[in-house]
Amino acid sequence: MRSGICCAVLFVAPFTAAAQAPTPDSTSDSVQRIQSVTITATRQKETLLIAPLAVTVIGKRELENRRGYSLDEVLHAVPGVFAQSRYGTSDVRLVIRGFGARGAGDRSNAGTSRGVRVLLDGIPETEPDGRTSFDLVDLAAARRVEVVRSNASALYGNAAGGVLDIITVDPTDRQFAGASQMGGSFGLLRTVLEAGTKVGDGSLSATFTNTTQDGWRAHSNARRSLINSAYVANPAPTTTARLFLTLSNDLFHIPGPLTQVEAETTPRAANAAYAARDERRYNRVGRIGLTVDQGLTDNTSLSAMLFFNPKVLQRSERGTFRDFNRYHLGGNVVFRAESQLGDRIRGLTIVGADAAHQDGTILFYSLTPAGTRGDTLRDNKAEGATNTGLFAQQSFLVADRVNLELGARYDDIRYDYRNFITPKINAAKSFRRLTPKIGASFLTTPTHSFYANLGGGIEAPAGNETDPAGTFGQDTVFAINPLLDAIRSTTYEIGTKHLIDVSRAYLGSVSYDAALYRTEVRNEIIPYRGGRFYFTAGKVRREGVELGTAVEGVAGFNLRGSVTWSRNRYLEYVVDSVHYGVPGATANYAGNDVAGLPDKFYGVSIGHDLSLGLPLTARLDARGVGDYFVDDANTVSVPGYQTLDLTLALRPVEMGSAARLSGFVAVSNLLDRRFIGSAFTNPDIVNGVAVAYEPGTPRSLIVSVSLSRGK
Repeated sequence: MRSGICCAVLFVAPFTAAAQAPTPDSTSDSVQRIQSVTITATRQKETLLIAPLAVTVIGKRELENRRGYSLDEVLHAVPGVFAQSRYGTSDVRLVIRGFGARGAGDRSNAGTSRGVRVLLDGIPETEPDGRTSFDLVDLAAARRVEVVRSNASALYGNAAGGVLDIITVDPTDRQFAGASQMGGSFGLLRTVLEAGTKVGDGSLSATFTNTTQDGWRAHSNARRSLINSAYVANPAPTTTARLFLTLSNDLFHIPGPLTQVEAETTPRAANAAYAARDERRYNRVGRIGLTVDQGLTDNTSLSAMLFFNPKVLQRSERGTFRDFNRYHLGGNVVFRAESQLGDRIRGLTIVGADAAHQDGTILFYSLTPAGTRGDTLRDNKAEGATNTGLFAQQSFLVADRVNLELGARYDDIRYDYRNFITPKINAAKSFRRLTPKIGASFLTTPTHSFYANLGGGIEAPAGNETDPAGTFGQDTVFAINPLLDAIRSTTYEIGTKHLIDVSRAYLGSVSYDAALYRTEVRNEIIPYRGGRFYFTAGKVRREGVELGTAVEGVAGFNLRGSVTWSRNRYLEYVVDSVHYGVPGATANYAGNDVAGLPDKFYGVSIGHDLSLGLPLTARLDARGVGDYFVDDANTVSVPGYQTLDLTLALRPVEMGSAARLSGFVAVSNLLDRRFIGSAFTNPDIVNGVAVAYEPGTPRSLIVSVSLSRGK
């Protein structure tokens, strides 16, 4: 693993070394194009260089010629982001700078993420209690992805240790249509249909995907159908309205974890208990959302958003069949005002409010031997969560070179649990916090900036995490764990971003960004026994160095790469070992590595246009992950690994009548390496052996053919 990290550093080093020569006169088209990249995931429109945050933008080039089923496929080359596909389905483990490390484990965590806020066209996929499922996320509809790696709680509130905004809207003034068919190893079949047209003064676009796969492990088959549609209109010169409708029908089976010996000898096998209970998730989810941007004067504007998100969820889990009927609704309103404070100083004031509420019933039934719903009702309850927040931010831009941002946010997160069988345990609990932020950036040249920020964070325990430990019948005493408190964090960060014009020599550009951060965390929530219950670590420190680079058109090559080094330690953490059958004993894990977080990982994606008589592009994706522990005692570890993926793509070829043919062939895990794709944190120990490991997918082949018109 060490050699792989060194190779990545050597590969990136020439570009960072070249960055020592500033280029204030950069005028190449590629540099100007990167300079003008505008981001919106920071809740305001600002250029990438001036934002005092670590932000990565994944554009259309990086999204093309991929399977497109889950987010991990395009995040491996983003520094600070650790994304793992557990079984090749939408069940993704997503971690940004340590936030979200406990997500996507066993129990109700399966298929969800924690600690990271996910937006779809600016509308939250993250629920009020901080959980995010990926049922509505498919990269076939994505036009770009913005990743905020800095702690963004002062912008978005609960569970915003990082932000992903997947943007699907691509306004068009022409008609277009396209279809692609994909097939591959382990029974993969994927169909994508898309179309768009001008409708009056607006544009309508829609994408339909249908994906089925047998899965490479036993009991890992999945299917998902998804419709993503948007209508964008300008009913007035200063008004833009966007209407979104998204529907998903998602079923995936869970093969479960294996022991280390099982993972080495029979990696395709499923966990026997998971297979016997037919553990699975069947989610039917819809969402309708409306956003409106209204210019009030030349210097003021108002934006508003409303959404309604019904959910029908079914699960087979731990010997019970569970029916969820939920609704998630919310919205926001944001006022922005620009002002001229002097000859060289401009100000931007932002004031806004967010509100979201989720509620619904959960019915627990017995599970039949065939894994279907039984006739015995075991529990009947409702879980409500409400998150309201008020935020304000003041920015000062001095001489178009210095940007200072001051802000704060107040959040109130309330849980309301009702049990209709045992109402005496009904309970409510609130988590409140004022979260400040300060950030500054300085442009030393038009293409080189430095930034620093200081911000706080809050993350309330998710709904299933507030359930008390099921030890000695405590579930009949409390509906909400009285010992868990909100996670509170403070992040210090400095960084730099640089765009380098090498057009005179190579007809291209090079850019890089580097960041150094330290995050102090209080009340870190830690899953135990695969997520059956949760403890709280008193204090955790996460610190790291991130380096990312992008190359466009240098000697015909395009590249995106990243390297991340981090150190994640428990500073204060004492565990009551009664949960291990030793009443009165304790275990002190201070100084140990935080479970589930590798200290080193890297990703590189490099493409080159070939001249072989056809318009072909070859791309090589490399990924490396260092060793890491999956238990607090640091006795159970996952070995590091490196993988290579190779893609050969046919760029669009004119077929007559404006039709264009394209496609690609991809080989994942080209060298057929055996590796552990993900692992449970603090897993079950059966007969003294950890049941933690989820083997990664072996070498697999994907073939895709696409036909489009008008694009």
